[in-house]
Amino acid sequence: MHVFLETRRLTLRRFTADDVDNLVELDSDPQVMRYINGGRPTPRTEVENAVLPRLLGYYERYEAYGAWAAVERATGDFLGWFALHPRDDAPQDDVELGYRLRRSAWRRGLATEGSRALVGKAFTDLGAERVFAETMTVNAASRRVMEKVGLRYVRTFHLEWPEEIEGTMEGDVEYALTRAEWRAAQRAAASSGARSTGERPGSSDR
Repeated sequence: MHVFLETRRLTLRRFTADDVDNLVELDSDPQVMRYINGGRPTPRTEVENAVLPRLLGYYERYEAYGAWAAVERATGDFLGWFALHPRDDAPQDDVELGYRLRRSAWRRGLATEGSRALVGKAFTDLGAERVFAETMTVNAASRRVMEKVGLRYVRTFHLEWPEEIEGTMEGDVEYALTRAEWRAAQRAAASSGARSTGERPGSSDR
C-alpha cells in the first residue's frame, strides 16, 4: 500500500486496480451524487474504463499531486477519496482540492480533516502558491468544509452543462487560499496559542 498522507483518523493511499468495487459503491449512493449529476449512479463500466484509469493516471503525470483513496484508520474501511492537483490548462502551482465521501463519513469532520491536511501539505511540501476548490452554490455542506480549512469565497460563476440538475440555476462558487494567506493564518494561530499559555511565539520548554 502506497500511503501519501495520514491524519489522526485517515489514511490517504494511492488507488489500485482493486478499487473498482469501492468506487462503484461510492458513486451508487444518490445522496453522494446529488450535486454531481443529480443523483445518478456511475455505471460499473464507466468506473472501470474511465474513472479509475483517470485516477491512476495522475500518478504518472505528477510526482506528488493526484487523488487518493481515503481509508479510516480505526476500521480499514474505504470512505471515499480526496484529490489535489493542477488543472490541465493551469500553472502547476495552482492546485484544485476535491473530495467525495460516503454518507457514513458525513458530519464527522472527516472531510475537513483530510482537506486541511492536504492544504497544509500543498503549501509546506509541494510548492503550491494557491489552493482552490469549486462546488455548486447550493451545496452548503461542501462550502462549509472549504471555509473550515481556510479557503475564502472568490466568485460565483455559471457554466454550460449538458443537463440541468437541482441548483444549476444558482451557479457554482470558487473558494481559494494563497500561500501568503495560509502563512499569515498559521502565524496568527501560533501567536494566539502563545498568548493563551503566556509564552512568546517560538518559545519552548527547556
